[in-house]
Amino acid sequence: MKSRKLGINTICTHVGEIEDKQFKGAISPLYMSTSYAYENVEVKRYPRYFNTPNQEALCKKIAMLEKCEAALIFGSGMAAISTAMLAFLHKGDHVVLQQTLYGGTYNFVVEEFHKYGIEYSFAEGFSEADFSEKIQENTKVIFVETPSNPLMRITDLEMVSRLAKSRGIITMIDNTFASPVNQTPADFGIDIMIHSATKYMGGHSDILAGAVAASNEHIDKIWNLAKNLGGSLSDFTVWLLERSMKTMVLRVKAQSKNAKKIAKWLDKHPFVAKVYYPGLKTHPDYALAKKQMHGSTGMLSFEINQSLDVDEFLKSLNLIKPSMSLAGVESTILSPAKTSHALLPAEERKRQNINDGLLRFSVGIEETEDLIADMKGAFQKISKKDLV
Repeated sequence: MKSRKLGINTICTHVGEIEDKQFKGAISPLYMSTSYAYENVEVKRYPRYFNTPNQEALCKKIAMLEKCEAALIFGSGMAAISTAMLAFLHKGDHVVLQQTLYGGTYNFVVEEFHKYGIEYSFAEGFSEADFSEKIQENTKVIFVETPSNPLMRITDLEMVSRLAKSRGIITMIDNTFASPVNQTPADFGIDIMIHSATKYMGGHSDILAGAVAASNEHIDKIWNLAKNLGGSLSDFTVWLLERSMKTMVLRVKAQSKNAKKIAKWLDKHPFVAKVYYPGLKTHPDYALAKKQMHGSTGMLSFEINQSLDVDEFLKSLNLIKPSMSLAGVESTILSPAKTSHALLPAEERKRQNINDGLLRFSVGIEETEDLIADMKGAFQKISKKDLV
């Protein structure tokens, strides 16, 4: 079977599966051993070296989905982000980062980099000039996240790649919100793709994992650090993740379709001040999203009117769960100011327009009519008005 001819659902279902030679089972067997022979073997396997049978198999699937040569699986998304960055950044180096990032990434940079003597700058916008003016002679990495968390801004990947390659700089992207289903950054020349595999790859709110995909050369460099930091993943979780990824395309497409319908409904609601969703024509990056994404995303954010109590709105929901994390088959909602971006200083949240009225909505696979009815009921309860 030639991999270049495989469709994305086929890749998710079959690539990287391990043949059950003993019992001929239809799914990959699980190898739980943490101790392997080292004499007279082709591969000296050790879990912390990311080379157990289940780890290797899953990495093949992720690499092919991201159109890369190789991949690594980590214990969390932040383990993937931190290891990838530190593999290419050393004392005296500099990194340029996108203006808006996941709060954990932002906190990692501002809290830890000074300890390693690594310099950093945040681009003040999303244009080529914004990134270019922050580049220094010692810049080694440009790190972006698109769609961004939580305001769904879209960064021009072709522009970032072109700019970086002209200066000999490595590019990294947090591709979590899009997933490989809706965006393949390698098509635009991005070097290293990073995921919180907890999210769309896992998809059921029961797996904690991270992933990095890149060329063999770049993965070798990341692995060389990763084996020392020890952020590997248990094989049982690896096996669960491989199972979950078989339905990733079906889930993500359904979630993205639902999110677009709900975004349109929220955009017309009298109690909603603003909706952030790249699939809406009113979104400032709509044209760019349409150009570089295969679909939109199952994520959206919206601000409710200041006259309404956000906490009461969340308490009034029955079907949609106010809950941490995202991208499960069930719909969840949260306040970024209290959760994902709580580690940001208040002034930084204000600068990024992450206010107390902003809610991030991870749309699940439920019927949109049921989700809309749930929000409609919550709005009616807190406003005491009968809205259509």
